[in-house]
Amino acid sequence: MLQSVSFTRFIHKPLLFVDEKTRVLVQGVGSQGQFHSKLMREYGTKVVAAIHPKKAGEIIAGMPTFATVKEAVKRTDANASLIFVPAPGAAAAIIESVNAGVGLVVCITEHIPQQDMVKVKALVREKGVDLIGPNCPGLIQPRTRVKMGIIPTNIHTAGKIGIVSRSGTLTYEAAFATTSTGLGQSTVVGIGGDPFAGQLHVDVVKRFAADPRTQGIILIGEIGGTSEEDAAEWIHKNKLTKEKPVVAFIAGATAPPGRRMGHAGAIVSGGKGTAAGKNKALEAAGVRVATHPGKIGQFIFEEMQKLGRV
Repeated sequence: MLQSVSFTRFIHKPLLFVDEKTRVLVQGVGSQGQFHSKLMREYGTKVVAAIHPKKAGEIIAGMPTFATVKEAVKRTDANASLIFVPAPGAAAAIIESVNAGVGLVVCITEHIPQQDMVKVKALVREKGVDLIGPNCPGLIQPRTRVKMGIIPTNIHTAGKIGIVSRSGTLTYEAAFATTSTGLGQSTVVGIGGDPFAGQLHVDVVKRFAADPRTQGIILIGEIGGTSEEDAAEWIHKNKLTKEKPVVAFIAGATAPPGRRMGHAGAIVSGGKGTAAGKNKALEAAGVRVATHPGKIGQFIFEEMQKLGRV
């Protein structure tokens, strides 16, 4: 008698989330979904389907449209989903993709109710699905020319540095800095700043650590939560900086306690989640910490020089 096997066994799951075999469907094909799906295709991403329950059979912004994710996966072999669905329905859209057998979900939507995300996180953990976001810019992999989200492509070049960031704007600044120094990027992941994000810093750092193309890492964090401290603990435990230099910057050092700064998760409460505490944990792990974002590119270049990788 055959044993039952989880469907996730058959999901295509690249080490760094995406690769040449990534086939993307788009949920939420309003103006933003259509605009960014067009830019993704122009960059080289295989955008194979759109989802709209009332427009199945139509072509929307060059994409064949299906009523459900399940049907789109069956007909197009889509294995990744990009979500622009407005906040009230975004969690349901994530759940639909997870239950349809998609291995990677990138959710751009912000302001999703936290109680909805608690349920989503439990489900993606159970199914073994990678969730990036919500409230994030997405990810880009210059080598394979795959982009999922709203990240601008013109500042990226294929290269050696993996970037993981809670801040969208600082993601772009770090990418531009590494392009300017000639280092380029292996994969850039904007994990978003919500309290119940899918992938956290430590999850992405582990992948960068295992990836031979990623020779250095930039970690950009914010006040609030413990994602950066958790990453620092893993980096220290595994002596990562002996093999791959890590440079970090924590935004929000001057934020007053109790006041949310930008992202929903960027808040210092009960004395926890301070920039000073995160910097201390990272430095103790051997990470070089920048106190100004303009130093990120210089620091990672210098650290790569020390290991003879420039």
